[in-house]
Amino acid sequence: MAITTEQSLWKIKLAHRAKSFWYPYATLRNVAVLERLSAMAELNLLQLCRGQYGKIADIGAADGDLAFFLEKQGLSVDLIENESTNFNRLEGARILKHALDSSVAIRSVDLDSQFPLSGEKYDAIFLLGTLYHLKNPFLILETLARMTEYCFVSTRIAKQTADGQPLSPYPIAYLLGPKECNNDNTNFWIFSEEGLKRLIDRAGWNVVSYLTIGDTTHSTPADPDRDERAFCLLQSKTSPTLSASPNPVPAGERMGKTTILWNTANGDAGKVYVSTNGREESLFATSRQGSAAANWIRAGSTYEFRLYNSDHTELLAKIAVTRARQ
Repeated sequence: MAITTEQSLWKIKLAHRAKSFWYPYATLRNVAVLERLSAMAELNLLQLCRGQYGKIADIGAADGDLAFFLEKQGLSVDLIENESTNFNRLEGARILKHALDSSVAIRSVDLDSQFPLSGEKYDAIFLLGTLYHLKNPFLILETLARMTEYCFVSTRIAKQTADGQPLSPYPIAYLLGPKECNNDNTNFWIFSEEGLKRLIDRAGWNVVSYLTIGDTTHSTPADPDRDERAFCLLQSKTSPTLSASPNPVPAGERMGKTTILWNTANGDAGKVYVSTNGREESLFATSRQGSAAANWIRAGSTYEFRLYNSDHTELLAKIAVTRARQ
């Protein structure tokens, strides 16, 4: 479906502007990688994007191909880009939004000097091919950890320097010269794999799943023929979490069973309630973090689990659990 969408978007693009006007890279080819990352964590990409906040964000979105694709899947999307450094100053995204009669919100933000959206909450955030364009990668990752539970990140990494000096054993980053990589002075930090993982950890995230593509043996910071990309699914350490596994619960003759896991993330006590088919909720568990089995899941019913603060005045997270039919 992503490739079909890519082809249809190109028809629209070329009907409005010459090919040279548009961002040249095939961003929707990343959807298959994102699905792999989700599957590695036993999650479904689209299900992960559907949560209590009702929206996701695509940051560093180029012409917005991914944002428009995800909207087509029924999601509400904010497209966040820096207009001054965007390939066509966001004119391409605006053309597509109008042509598609899209509801995607386009927001121009300089991620290095301001983040006026820091009070927003999203079910998931996509930060693909953007981290190495930022002067301060700590700032963006720390900010996003307070805005969402899950974040998909991709960035260029390197195993060695151009003259063969090893980078991969060390938690370091290589600072590019202004024209060193793609003749693009908006490229800054290329991390080693260990450097990227340490950055992620210290910025407030856990790595849920991780993979690399491209030249995974002799990658360098700038050589276009020795380009390695790391893709990560991250889970915030500072955002409350609530999950169910498995979900949906497999079909069977007996009552279905799933395990509910939760964490308030701020050290305070929490309460987990459950509501069946929209009826009055009842207390399921009480603690700051933990896990508990729900062994009474029936086919045809929907069980909404809700994590609250200790005095039951603030909803921190929620998840709907169902059971597959035979």
